Amino acid sequence: MRHLWSFLAGLVVAPVTWVLVTLGQDGSGRTVHRWVEIGTYSTPNLIEPAVYLGVAGVLLGLLGTLRFSPLGPAVAGLLLVVPYLGLFVAPFDVRDRIPEDWKMLGDPLPLRQPLENGTLFLIGVLLLMAVFSGQRWRQRPAGPAEAELTPAGTPVEHSPSLGDWPPADPNKDPTKDGDTTPLPLAYPDTPTEPLPRRTGGESPWSAPPRATTRPEGTTETR
Repeated sequence: MRHLWSFLAGLVVAPVTWVLVTLGQDGSGRTVHRWVEIGTYSTPNLIEPAVYLGVAGVLLGLLGTLRFSPLGPAVAGLLLVVPYLGLFVAPFDVRDRIPEDWKMLGDPLPLRQPLENGTLFLIGVLLLMAVFSGQRWRQRPAGPAEAELTPAGTPVEHSPSLGDWPPADPNKDPTKDGDTTPLPLAYPDTPTEPLPRRTGGESPWSAPPRATTRPEGTTETR
């Protein structure tokens, strides 16, 4: 299906490019010649022919570079090359078959101009060379949606790294392990020994607490 769309795109792009190139070349040439005649110039006069040539370049670039199908550039290239090759066989017959008195948007449309100056032949050869690009014939890499999924019945292997914890055994009782002790949920026991009291103006934390009992066999020294 993609080859069919590419073929249709080539059939459309070839005549459209011919018309756009004709409008751009004729408008640009008449503008520059007019500048030379009057001895001054106005650059906004080149905007319209530049737009025609720019659109033609975008169409040719999309057709020649996108990796969609090589059939489109091949068809468009042949349609643009064959008229120029006909000049080698019957130049007057080919020239007379191309209309010369057409107009588009009020501007003259001299379709013979890009044929006679060789512009169509140049564009056609460029499109034909794009067909021989190696990347155009390569298969597209599979995207994330086209990646092969893991079957549901196949177990997923776990390869732990150095920083991973070993998987816990659900059938193992943690209370029977000598190295692991379950953490209690209750608050820790409160100490039974009372804190030292303040005497005078001293703080209980300004000096170590005094001993309340003395070992046997010692006497208090003053």
